[in-house]
Amino acid sequence: MKISTKTQYGLRALIYLARAGKKICPLKEISKKENIPFDYLEKIFSKLQKQGIVKARRGKNGGYFLSCSPKKIKIKKVIEVLEGNWIAVKCLTKGNFVCPQEKKCLAKNFWQTLKKSIDKTLNKITLADLITK
Repeated sequence: MKISTKTQYGLRALIYLARAGKKICPLKEISKKENIPFDYLEKIFSKLQKQGIVKARRGKNGGYFLSCSPKKIKIKKVIEVLEGNWIAVKCLTKGNFVCPQEKKCLAKNFWQTLKKSIDKTLNKITLADLITK
């Protein structure tokens, strides 16, 4: 699984918000402090807001804040919001793809086990875990 720059920036920005506590943080502040391009950060936060991970306050003292406690924000959800549902190999996708080797593939169980293990691990890690380590 390769994590994109978008997710790396998104996690850094969320860690910044988590450390800020209840303070409302403007995107320009986060962009400057975390050295993340502002335009890119806007797109990231648009996705995070649509999925209910962050909330926004408009106006002169506006900005973003976490929608809930960092203890309730699972890293798996953040990655899925920014990356989509990750799949190690194409044969695990649901849809029209049919692998010609599916019936005799000895590796498919390995890939399924790996995905379940990674998903389970990511679902145990919260944003609070990242700011306390």
